[in-house]
Amino acid sequence: QVQLVESGGGLVQPGGSLRLSCAASGSRFSIYDMGWYRQAPGKQRELVAAITSGGGTNYADSVKGRFTISRDNAKNTVYLQMNSLKPEDTAVYYCNAKRTAGWNVYKYWGQGTQVTVSS
Repeated sequence: QVQLVESGGGLVQPGGSLRLSCAASGSRFSIYDMGWYRQAPGKQRELVAAITSGGGTNYADSVKGRFTISRDNAKNTVYLQMNSLKPEDTAVYYCNAKRTAGWNVYKYWGQGTQVTVSS
């Protein structure tokens, strides 16, 4: 079982930056693939960025070059650095942890943190 707690959201002007953090409880954080998702009002939840247990990363096209995902296994934390923010980045951002064990896939979600980009 993993519990995830996001922080770092808030209101920022277009062009600004925010860094989201997701702190995970429990041991064995390093074996989980981690991801940041977002959900805007009236839209489906979408993957923003992901980082595997081995450190490989991938990003949604809409955030490539602006967002950076990273992890600190010693602190059981994953980060999302968001630069050059746009109004369309406004959403609730969720942290996700996933691991596969044989046929079983274990997924955990945080409670979400609101990001609002507005002047």
